[in-house]
Order: sequence, then C-alpha cells, then structure tokens
Amino acid sequence: MAALRDNGPMASPRKIVHVDMDAFYASVEQRDDPSLRGRPVVVAWRGARSVVCAASYEARTFGVRSAMPALRAEKLCPQAVFVPPDFARYKAVSRQVREIFARHTDLVEPLSLDEAYLDVTQNKLGLGSATAVAEAIRSQIREDTALTASAGVAPNKFLAKIASDWRKPDGIFVVKPAMVADFLTPLAVGKLPGVGKVMEAKLAALGIRTVGQLRAHGGDGLEARFGRWGRRLHELSQGIDENPVRTERPTTQVSAEDTFETDLRLEETGETIVRLAAKAWAGAERETERSPRTVVLKLKTSDFRILTRSLTPTVPPASLEAFTAIAMELRARVDLPAHTRYRLVGVGLANFRGHHEAPPQPGLFETGQPGDE
Repeated sequence: MAALRDNGPMASPRKIVHVDMDAFYASVEQRDDPSLRGRPVVVAWRGARSVVCAASYEARTFGVRSAMPALRAEKLCPQAVFVPPDFARYKAVSRQVREIFARHTDLVEPLSLDEAYLDVTQNKLGLGSATAVAEAIRSQIREDTALTASAGVAPNKFLAKIASDWRKPDGIFVVKPAMVADFLTPLAVGKLPGVGKVMEAKLAALGIRTVGQLRAHGGDGLEARFGRWGRRLHELSQGIDENPVRTERPTTQVSAEDTFETDLRLEETGETIVRLAAKAWAGAERETERSPRTVVLKLKTSDFRILTRSLTPTVPPASLEAFTAIAMELRARVDLPAHTRYRLVGVGLANFRGHHEAPPQPGLFETGQPGDE
C-alpha cells in the first residue's frame, strides 16, 4: 500500500538516499592503524567529563555507544582501546565522501561528517534507479576510502534515514512507495523523527506504541491532544513527509535539548549536559570551513522560567572535551536557589565564523527572562 495524502495518492514521489558511514571515527582509526582492527575501539579522551565520540562494532557488543560518558564505557568494556579523536583527519575523509556524492547529484544535505541525504530523483550518471545510485555510491566509498557505508532508499527523507539503519553495517535497505504502510506499521513510535522519550511516554499513556496504532488513532484526535505536532505525527504515520533535501547553507547555530520526565535539581543535570554536548558537537562538525565561537547553555525551570548562559572565550572550543567543560562551567554560573527544579536543559554552539574572519569580542554571561527563546 502506498503512502496516502488526505486528498489522494502521493504523486511522483522523490527518490531519496540516506548514506550513513559505519562507525565512522572508529573505522577511520582501524583503517589507519592495522593493530586496531578487530579490537574494541573507543574514540574518546579519557577523563571524568569526556564522552564517547564513536565506538567500533566490536565495542558496541559490550554496550558502548556514542555520547556515553567515557568512564561508563571503560567499565562496560575494560579491554577497550581508547583513541583520542582526530577531527582534522575525519573531516578530510568526509570531504572525500562528499566528492563522491557530487558525482551523482548536486542535491546533497549533510547532517554531520558521516551522513547525508541525497535527492537522486534525477541523477547525473543516468543510472536506472535510486537503488543503483546508492549501490554505486557505496562501492565508490569502499574503493576510494577503504571504509564502508550503509544506505537507505525511500520516497522521502525520514523513511530513508530509518531504512539506512536497517542492515548496518555495510548494508542497503529499500522502501518502495508500495511498501511504505507495511514498513511503518510495526515500528515503535520512537522511530519517528521528533518522538523522544517524553513523547513516547505520552503516546503510551494513550495506548499508542507502534506507528500502526498511531495511524489508527486518527489525525483529528492527535491534533486535539497535541496541536499541530499531533497532525504532523499522523502524517508521518502515513509515510508523508514533503520536506525537500536542502543543500548546505551556512550554519548559524547548532543545539540539542532534552525535557526531563521528572524535574531535576541543577546538580543532577550533568550527565544530560554531557550527552547533549556530544550531540551538538557532532552537528557542528558538518561545517568544515567555519567554526563556532560561542557556547550556550539553556535551562527551563519547573515554573517555565527560561535562563540562558553564554560565553565567547578568547580561544574557541577546539574539541568536544573543551566544549563540554565550558558548558559545565556555565552551569556553575547559575545562581538560582538550590531548591530550584529544572524541566529542560539545552546545550548549543553559536556564532559560526570562517577561519579567516576576525574573532568577535569575548562575550558575557547572560540571563534570559521568562518566555525568552
């Protein structure tokens, strides 16, 4: 069954490929150092505030995952080989991969150093199908970089991204238009973009745990409960996503935030800040020619007061570890009463500038007022 719009079948679906490099940073390290091959490799600095940037598949069998505190990774896998990240090398490989993408289409939307969306509805080499394009790209990545990539092929972006994870590592999965409904129906709602743990819990309270159950609930009921986001959820449950592939534009800021299931004290937010910093840093890495100068911490109290703290250091953060340390320092500058509870925390990087642009004046810590975003 093809995805349906409210007013009829979806006409002329796009052909979207999502390419995701396999355990990218760790794979680069294993490629360049043969002694690491077949061993559990964790790309991270050591230290109490360090987080895992990447883990090889050998390390993942022990439960090690990206954005996990490095200390926890070491406990899970004591025999792991810790390798400090070398972002200059990863960016160089990423540029090689993007050059391969450009052989096939100009419609490329990088998400980070190791993944991107490609619109191959029309492709430069005249290959007969999106699947053929994806296979050619994967073959060329292997040949040019000695690394592997997985790919998902689908009529839209969010389906392609889900599909690329289906046969990792070094696999491809195709969701044809006629397969969309059957593919989505059994999936957990958490697979849909924008559905985090908090929304998952809210949907579970309504008896909705799968995409099929979400679809059956109906758009009107979801909209009444969740507003415009509810309507959007229902569209996703039908496989509808009209967002086009957007070619790279200069980044102005990158951030990640999370709403807690229960309000926390300030000192209890550290683990989340570390995890979100890793996520924001990964997003900032897509900018190979521009670097962020400002670190931002956002907090929302239980009574919905929003505070922001920001700092533009004289020397911009050059590593995830430095970025995380500044974010934690910003948290220490919060001077609300100790009993204050927080419902949300966010971490971001802003003020992106080219490497040859003059740096801005060092910034000050700022406090946002209730309602500021």
